[in-house]
Amino acid sequence: MDRLPDQLQSGLRLVFVGTAASERSAATGHYYAHPGNRFWRTLHDVGLTPRLYQPAEFPALLSLGIGFTDLCKLGAGMDHVALKAGVDVAGFLMKIRQHRPATIAFTSKKAASLFYGKPTSAITLGRQPEHADFPTVFVLASPSGAASGAWTLQPWRELAVHVAGA
Repeated sequence: MDRLPDQLQSGLRLVFVGTAASERSAATGHYYAHPGNRFWRTLHDVGLTPRLYQPAEFPALLSLGIGFTDLCKLGAGMDHVALKAGVDVAGFLMKIRQHRPATIAFTSKKAASLFYGKPTSAITLGRQPEHADFPTVFVLASPSGAASGAWTLQPWRELAVHVAGA
């Protein structure tokens, strides 16, 4: 059983893609649920949402054209624990091809590295090179409190500008 349900539908302008649910998110059933996570505050601060949403309100973002999924749907916790449950890149690709969002944003370099099959050190933040018949891809600094040392708002701002102009 998935730890967090996908929030996907056709016609989305943006889909956030994480590695796996945190323990808190898995327990509550809400994306980015830990109080130390910057996700919800950042969405509002960069203008992707008209107000500050709470984690329990994540289904409401579908009406704004924003969806959610993870590469690992069965694991939960810190990446080194959660990812032992396996990563389903093929399943993720199938979902993206089915729903065809305009943009996807990996919420960490780790998530992007799993998707691209590259070391995390080889992943850059920001907009990624275009691939034919695939959405525009951004890699964001992780909003997790555990990743505070690598936090930067810049790729989130670039994403917001792109989504607003798309």
